[in-house]
Amino acid sequence: MAKILKEGADASQVKAADEQVRSIVEATLADIEKRGDAAIRELSIKFDKWDRDDYRLSQQEIDACFAEMSQQDIKDIEFAQTQVRNFARIQKDALRDVEVETLPGVILGHKNVPIQNAGCYVPGGKYPMLASAHMSVLTAKVAGVPRVITCAPPYQGKPAAAIVVAQHMAGADEIYALGGIQAVGAMALGTQSIEPADILVGPGNAFVAEAKRQLYGRVGIDLFAGPTETMVIADETVDAELCATDLLGQAEHGPDSPAVLLTTSEKLARETMAEVERLLQILPTAGHARKAWETYGQVIVADDHDEMLKIANDIASEHVQVMTDRDDWYLDKMVNYGALFLGARTNVAYGDKAIGTNHTLPTRKAGRYTGGLWVGKFLKTHTYQKVLTDEASALVGRYCSRLCMLEGFQGHAEQANIRVRRFGRQNVPYAEGAVPLAGVDAADA
Repeated sequence: MAKILKEGADASQVKAADEQVRSIVEATLADIEKRGDAAIRELSIKFDKWDRDDYRLSQQEIDACFAEMSQQDIKDIEFAQTQVRNFARIQKDALRDVEVETLPGVILGHKNVPIQNAGCYVPGGKYPMLASAHMSVLTAKVAGVPRVITCAPPYQGKPAAAIVVAQHMAGADEIYALGGIQAVGAMALGTQSIEPADILVGPGNAFVAEAKRQLYGRVGIDLFAGPTETMVIADETVDAELCATDLLGQAEHGPDSPAVLLTTSEKLARETMAEVERLLQILPTAGHARKAWETYGQVIVADDHDEMLKIANDIASEHVQVMTDRDDWYLDKMVNYGALFLGARTNVAYGDKAIGTNHTLPTRKAGRYTGGLWVGKFLKTHTYQKVLTDEASALVGRYCSRLCMLEGFQGHAEQANIRVRRFGRQNVPYAEGAVPLAGVDAADA
């Protein structure tokens, strides 16, 4: 039975915080829908101390952001975007349109059609998270989305240069310096100056994630990507410094970011807890990381790998770093997670920033039913059908007629019957089921 050495916040605390966030978001979205640009401006002033007549950045402002970046900065962004673009293209190539003759004269198919308008949120309140621009804007463009708008909050009183550069390099069509609920609400609902999007994507804080949840149905969303979560699954093959570093590397996102160590070694567990405390004395972002670790950090010692697997699948963490003597065993057996990072040579930061997989991933156990953002999220799979012969139409029509009558749908049945009469030259009484033909669709055929 697993031994808990450190527990995180209990469910009642989390629920109370969720309820407060929910009510704030609901009222704010209603205000944005009612007043549009005026509400957006008030919210931007209130939360970001950022006031302007038009929140869309001009080309001159975009050029000014480029001027702030060094050549090395640009090269590094290019490297990351190349990796993301290449993997997104590989994923898109795995999707294909289909057309097949399933019966003589019956053609069925599907087409993968890009969503026409995407809204991409790039978080940047605490840190200018330019990587989210690669993950959202660039992936949408690889999918073929013709209009991609993107929002990021101002950073230290002005547009975050690194984010703006990444947004532009990724191919954004419109760039807005807006953050939080006001950005998500504007992109989803539209305002007097912002045309709405059809889908919202991108990670964010609890308020952004809740806004996406409430807007789902009005627009599509990628997934519920709230505050960052990380889990390290480790055994005695790795050391405490590595485990502690990987836990704090994600805990620094903010005070509500869960970080979990799951191990078979109590010795490693206790050494990692001590190492976390040592690193918190020297980590420049310890202000955020310590709050997250103290409030949401967990340390769990399992009896064996089978128990670790069961616990990990139950928690369904966003990021799962696996450092054991059987990493590929976890790849084969894990079913609930956002993304796996297998072995000590890789880590969550590689996925967050540079390696090419997408970092917008499911949180709050959503990994039970969805994976992360990928090129397929920007594509809609639409089916179509064609019937090329009279015989095929009559055959399907007779089956359809009788099945409709089983359900009591006489109007549906008549859609089939009229075709049986015209193309099969078979008399079918109005609003009755078609009689099967012997040797064709009769039960004894």
